[in-house]
Amino acid sequence: MAQIFTPRADARLRLALIVGAALILLIGAGAFAWVRSGTAWAVGKPADQPIPFSHAVHAGGLGLDCRFCHAGVERAADAGMPSAETCLGCHERVWNVTAQFAPLRAALELGRAVEWSSVSRLPDHVRFDHAAHTQAGVACESCHGKVQEMPRTAKAETLSMSFCLDCHRDPSPRQRPAAAVMARGDAGAGGPRDLRPHGLQVQRYEHYGVEVSPLTRCSTCHR
Repeated sequence: MAQIFTPRADARLRLALIVGAALILLIGAGAFAWVRSGTAWAVGKPADQPIPFSHAVHAGGLGLDCRFCHAGVERAADAGMPSAETCLGCHERVWNVTAQFAPLRAALELGRAVEWSSVSRLPDHVRFDHAAHTQAGVACESCHGKVQEMPRTAKAETLSMSFCLDCHRDPSPRQRPAAAVMARGDAGAGGPRDLRPHGLQVQRYEHYGVEVSPLTRCSTCHR
C-alpha cells in the first residue's frame, strides 16, 4: 500500500504535537503561578476610600496606636473600622478640611457607618478572629505589613489559604511578646510564645491515624 503522508509531513505532525503539548503545559504552569502571585490577590493595590486617609501620617508620623481606630482588635473577631465620631473627634479641632470630611459628616448626620474599603477582607466561608491572633502574639504587621509607611493602604500579603497554613504550621517566627504585638518594625519581634494558655496546642487530634494539629484542622478556619 502506498504511503499516504510524506516523511516530511509525518515529522511536521510529530513536531506540532510536541509543541502543542509543551504549550499546554506552559500555559497551565503559567496559570498556576499567576493565581498564586501577588498580582492575582491584588497585593500592593491601594483601595479607594471615602476620604483621603494616610496610615503613613496617622500611624507613622503621629504614631497613633492601632487600637485607636481598630478598637476591637484585642477582644473581638472583627478589628473594627474607625467611626465618623472617631475621626471628627480629632479633626474638628485640628486640620479641619471641610470638603474632604464631608462624607464623615454625612455619615454622622444619617447615623450610618463610614463605608471604608477593606483591603484585607476574607471570603465569607473563612472564620477569622483578630482577638485570638493578637492574644497569641501575632503582630499586626505579620498580615497587614508596614502600614505606617503606606500613604494609601494596600494589601501587603496574599492572605491566601497557603499563607495562613504556613503560619499555622509554624507560628513562632511571627509571634511577639504581648506588649509588642502592636509595635511597628522589629520592635519586640522574635521569641516564641507559649500558646497553651489560648488552647491552641493543648490537644492534638487523630484523623484516620494521622495526627492533626488544631491549628491546621479544616474546621478551625472554615465555616
